[in-house]
Amino acid sequence: MVSNHPGLSICTALMKGSAVSVSLTNIAPGPSRKMAAEGEINHPYIPRDLKLPGFVPGFLSPSTRLAYFGIPSLLVVSFMWILSGKEYSKGDSRFAARESGVVSVEITMVVLGPACLLAVYAIATKKTYSYILQLALSLGQLYGTAVFFITSTLEGNNIAASAYHFYVYYVFANGWWILIPTIIFIRCWKKICSACLTQEQNKTRRSKTG
Repeated sequence: MVSNHPGLSICTALMKGSAVSVSLTNIAPGPSRKMAAEGEINHPYIPRDLKLPGFVPGFLSPSTRLAYFGIPSLLVVSFMWILSGKEYSKGDSRFAARESGVVSVEITMVVLGPACLLAVYAIATKKTYSYILQLALSLGQLYGTAVFFITSTLEGNNIAASAYHFYVYYVFANGWWILIPTIIFIRCWKKICSACLTQEQNKTRRSKTG
């Protein structure tokens, strides 16, 4: 027998409404719970517990991103290298003609290039051989630049399209390859001489005290 008492009907309705509210809360999370879940998305940044609400992980793999950015960059650099080479040849036509002396000097850069990277590493990590390596590289660069200029001078310096190209492209641009290695060479020479002098003084003090 079902009772039609108004109070019982109201209580029953309230109980049903509460049950529905509880079940909806458990099934469908509210905005605050959803934002918390978004803040817990894994990301590659430091610190690892950094909260980034709304963070969306990248959908491209590292190799794909490298291909998208690396290949166009390589093409642009290659194009500019070819273009600048043709332009520079107006100041020194030996490059356009692939003159054997110039090619021989440039081939030595294949060795000096990686050695310069080693010198950078030695300087950054304060290795004991850094000054000797810098001295050797500077001497090698000065020798190559001397051959570069002397061979052109012996042939009459008839290599530039105009006086502008000769003095700007040939003299000024290549003059840095004399100035900078010379400064490095002098600095390293002084450092090495100072270290040798200090060692000799220490040996003299030991011999006197001994």
